[in-house]
Amino acid sequence: MSDKLALLQHPGGSLLSHKHECWKWRSSAAQPRKPISWSLICGLMLFCLGMISLFTGHVASDLEWYSQRLMKRRSYFKLEGINKGPIDIWQSDYAKYFYGCSKRSRNFPLSPNQSLKFADSSFLPAAIRARSSNGYLLIAASGGLNQQRTGISDAVVVARILNATLVIPELDHRSYWKDDSDFANIFDVNWFISYLAKDVTIVRRVPDKFMRSMDKPPYTMRVPRKSPPEYYLDQVLPILQRRSVLQLTKFDYRLANNINDELQKLRCRANYHALRFTKPIQELGQKLVTRMRAMANRFIAVHLRFEPDMLAFSGCYFGGGDKERNELGEIRKRWETLTDVDADEERRRGRCPLTPHEVGLMLRALGFANDSYIYVASGEIYGGEETLRPLRDLFPNFYTKEMLANEDLKPFLPFSSRLAAIDYIVCDESDVFVTNNNGNMAKILAGRRRYMGHKRTIRPNAKRFGPLMMERDEMDWDTFARKVKAFQKGFMGEPDEMRPGRGEFHEYPYSCICERPLSDVVDNKRGDPRSEQGNQGLRERSKEEEPALGAKENEA
Repeated sequence: MSDKLALLQHPGGSLLSHKHECWKWRSSAAQPRKPISWSLICGLMLFCLGMISLFTGHVASDLEWYSQRLMKRRSYFKLEGINKGPIDIWQSDYAKYFYGCSKRSRNFPLSPNQSLKFADSSFLPAAIRARSSNGYLLIAASGGLNQQRTGISDAVVVARILNATLVIPELDHRSYWKDDSDFANIFDVNWFISYLAKDVTIVRRVPDKFMRSMDKPPYTMRVPRKSPPEYYLDQVLPILQRRSVLQLTKFDYRLANNINDELQKLRCRANYHALRFTKPIQELGQKLVTRMRAMANRFIAVHLRFEPDMLAFSGCYFGGGDKERNELGEIRKRWETLTDVDADEERRRGRCPLTPHEVGLMLRALGFANDSYIYVASGEIYGGEETLRPLRDLFPNFYTKEMLANEDLKPFLPFSSRLAAIDYIVCDESDVFVTNNNGNMAKILAGRRRYMGHKRTIRPNAKRFGPLMMERDEMDWDTFARKVKAFQKGFMGEPDEMRPGRGEFHEYPYSCICERPLSDVVDNKRGDPRSEQGNQGLRERSKEEEPALGAKENEA
């Protein structure tokens, strides 16, 4: 009992992550209801579509699109009750029913020169159906590695919408991390161009001869956040056609979440297949994974976003006294638009990142033993070793890239984005991924791990965990652990957390998750990602989507 109480006695912090509620039907306890007949509902919708089609054209297409979305949701309702019983903390029992799929369908033309149908049943104008490109699209990505990754994936889709020739995106060199790495320093350019050749024409640069022939420099503009395809067609395309070369600046989250499923799949092809790290990054990342596997059959990767700038921006207090208040207060002055906030209220509302100690308490409460191996992915931790010590006490088998890589890491040390890429690889390969925040890396990895077989991904239930940590000294360990387990149901990376329209698409890639036929999972012999047969099946499907490595580069 004294050991359990000791777990609660370290000074604490808070957390940051938006609340995800379980997505399921609730039946009345007093009056059981007859299950809904989905066949009847879909039949009625099809009947309505037929009737409406007698009087109008494109309206029926709208309803058909929503009908397809409804049918897609049906798969997840099968898992009703998934979070009612004890949960396996290392892997999802229901992951075997779903797998990542982003292969283009027959309805998606191989050439961007043909018309595409959007959710609102509009068609691309004649200009998009022309055989030649409408011009060169320059993209200036924004933020750190993972924020830029979302921008690059979206840029591929925007280039497809505009029938533009995409120039290899320019990465942000002036963000907080001040990394001067270019696209080719982080991602395999030849692979990126070859993989997407059937979807979008991509070149390394605008031809010099073409640039010299231009009367004016490239036109520069910034589109609003979450812009739908129609905005690009109405506002951006005319400029591109008129100027031939167009640059979109600060390109992050500039494309709407809710777009046509075929365009969503293109998003997934770009993000999960085309964006492959360079060979040096990939080799070192895999080397670290191998070293973790040599020590333990399975391990946890913990992403700690606990840098001074992030803590200052949050406005939260983490127990460091006047020294912390003064230091973070000075950093906070960088953002002139930030207003003063109540630190306790921010914590109570779940808007503060978890401290390393709180992450450790959450994991122990969920059932992870203190002999579990953890890999900690992080940048500069505020407070250094003193801040990390409580987590080390809870999990002595504690490792970082600096501890595992030794001399191999030296060439990467000046480049924060390349270091982040190495952490990305290890976190992606881990058995369990845990985050203390709701930042870009947390979202991107959560989406990728769902796509790659719903690997266990633990996100803190921010709105419940914050108040709980404020009251933890008032309860014994067993009570605390019971509450954590209850609060975290629905935040463990289970398939039923997915639903169309929920959150950022990069975090919830619902259009790229397919249901495995029941016959493939009977007796756990076929199609199960945890079995060798299942892994072989997934590998074969992945190979079908990859082009030949020797494909000729499409460069002007």
